[in-house]
Amino acid sequence: MTSVTDDHVKVHFRMDVDEDGWPPASVESLWAIDLGDGTVRLDNTPWFVRGVASDDIIRVELDEGGVRWAAETVQASQNCTIRLIVLKDGGSGAARQSVLDVFHRLGATGEGIEQFRMVALDVPPDADLQQLRRLLEHGVAKGWWHWEEGCVTDAWRSTAA
Repeated sequence: MTSVTDDHVKVHFRMDVDEDGWPPASVESLWAIDLGDGTVRLDNTPWFVRGVASDDIIRVELDEGGVRWAAETVQASQNCTIRLIVLKDGGSGAARQSVLDVFHRLGATGEGIEQFRMVALDVPPDADLQQLRRLLEHGVAKGWWHWEEGCVTDAWRSTAA
């Protein structure tokens, strides 16, 4: 989990909500480090925003109230964002923590959110991508979770069967 310090700012991302009401909000706010040149470096893993990952450099625009809104990605970090809906044990806190623990051993970090039984994983490029994908697929086959790609790289795509 991100340790928020004085140099952290909030960046707001607009999202389209589908006909099923997903994601559950039209705006997600992420912590970032202001780089002082109209850009920020994302400093946490997105729950719902697609196409961005932690450490991405994002150009921001300020509205009349001084709120930072994401414009476009200036430099991708090569991190991946993978999200899981935890089904095992009803997505309990213990189940979410066990998911985080097992993926941490493969090089991913992340956090869980009780309301949606979710875990958002931040997968750096040096993580064991092949093993991560195998574990994700194994968990689906066992009925432990559903997962989706929030933001992936060519290296991640190359692990697909």
